[in-house]
Amino acid sequence: MTTLAALVAVSERVGRHASRRSKIAELAAFLRALGPEEIALGVAYLAGETRQGRGGIGYALIRAAAAPPAATSALTLAHVDSALQAVVETTGRGSVAARTQALSALFARATAEEQAFVVRLLLGELRQGALEGLMVEAVAAAAALPAGEVRRAASIAGGIAAVARAALLDGAAGLRGFRITLFQPLAPMLAQPADDMTAALGALRLAAVEWKLDGARVQVHKQAGEVRIFTRTGNDVTPAAPEIVAAVHELPAGDLILDGEAIALREDGAPYPFQDTMRRFGRQLDVEAQRAALPLSVFFFDCLRHDGVDLVGEPASTRFARLADALPAHRLTPRLVTGDPVAAQAFYDDAIARGHEGVMVKALDAPYEPGTRSAAWLKVKRTHTLDLVVLAAEWGHGRRHRWLSNLHLGARDPASGGFVMLGKTFKGLTDALLEWQTQALLERAVTQDDWVVHVRPELVVEIAFNDLQASPRYPGGLALRFARVKGYRPDKQAADADTIETVRAIYAAQSAPAERG
Repeated sequence: MTTLAALVAVSERVGRHASRRSKIAELAAFLRALGPEEIALGVAYLAGETRQGRGGIGYALIRAAAAPPAATSALTLAHVDSALQAVVETTGRGSVAARTQALSALFARATAEEQAFVVRLLLGELRQGALEGLMVEAVAAAAALPAGEVRRAASIAGGIAAVARAALLDGAAGLRGFRITLFQPLAPMLAQPADDMTAALGALRLAAVEWKLDGARVQVHKQAGEVRIFTRTGNDVTPAAPEIVAAVHELPAGDLILDGEAIALREDGAPYPFQDTMRRFGRQLDVEAQRAALPLSVFFFDCLRHDGVDLVGEPASTRFARLADALPAHRLTPRLVTGDPVAAQAFYDDAIARGHEGVMVKALDAPYEPGTRSAAWLKVKRTHTLDLVVLAAEWGHGRRHRWLSNLHLGARDPASGGFVMLGKTFKGLTDALLEWQTQALLERAVTQDDWVVHVRPELVVEIAFNDLQASPRYPGGLALRFARVKGYRPDKQAADADTIETVRAIYAAQSAPAERG
């Protein structure tokens, strides 16, 4: 049986490799040594996922379950999986205490290194460089198969963990068993960012420009009288959205696979904040009450199957035409086909004025590429910047283990004379900046432990972000979304940083989009 310690050691070694080829070789060697029943677990853990998903395990539960590390450990991958399954299956009265006890028992059997790995795994913060894309290539190398064949199978089977066993045990024959199948979600096609509309249209020329709704990505499958809804990660959330089920059930097509966004809209058509939409897909005790209080709308932008015809390989123009044939106009994401930057900019400005994120710009001749972040889809989104103060930083993992990486960011609070934390980010940092940042922060250290260094609030950093969302995790009640570092501001002192009032004004503006003309 493969031990957790062996997997953690591989994760650490992979994180230290700069070469992608070296990472793949290290992972492939480890995968070849796994037993048949361990392959899916090993691949999932190294890709930063668990079989159970997040399962409602967050910071609060992990803190409550903290236990002194074991001096030695004999934990196997199966032990970890069994413990996590016990946590997520525990519900009802007294479940919080029982879940805490089950997770604490796992921590008590783990060494310090194993505990740190499991915590990062559960919080989605595993950054050793062996995530889904790299694991596809590692599985391909371990099985001596073309990476493209493994990637195709993974994209239609729900991820690399779902196909790894077949690839390693049965080779190419095993992969041929994975086909586009109703009620088996495909990995969604993803977009690359573009700076603005001019850049996006310059890359694609004539293109479809669509509203980019800040909702929940959904893939909806229909066959005869059955309709099921899947999230972008493949979770079945059908019971949480009966209005979407009803909307698709009434469509005349016999079978469909549709790609779209579910979103909660106000009476005037403006969107509610993103987290309000996501509340509908959480654990619900009374779905009908939630539906009455916060009804969901659904808008579809792609059609992957229609009346027995798979459309994934067809150009976008063909898929869009089939989508328009299958759905009424009010279920379609607003779209403009144009090559005119002026018209495209006006369409973008209108989307922003209505409270949406921005637009998607899509090539008309491109196929649907499941699981791929493709240059055939470009996203142009609104971006804000704030000058914030660094309050603390966390030591990095893997290749970044010797640097302070994940920054704790705060806005100035004139009322208290202190700072209000708004979130964290490790994105946008080059190696040179990490080197400088680590030294600068250690020089300002106030307290530190093995995980976090708290510093004097002196360094100001310019942070780009897309939006703000309400968050009970932080004292100001707001958190940054998609934050990344633009650069430090040596020309500014902490007293020059943006205030929490400025942050609240941005949130108020995005929550109250301009009225339609």
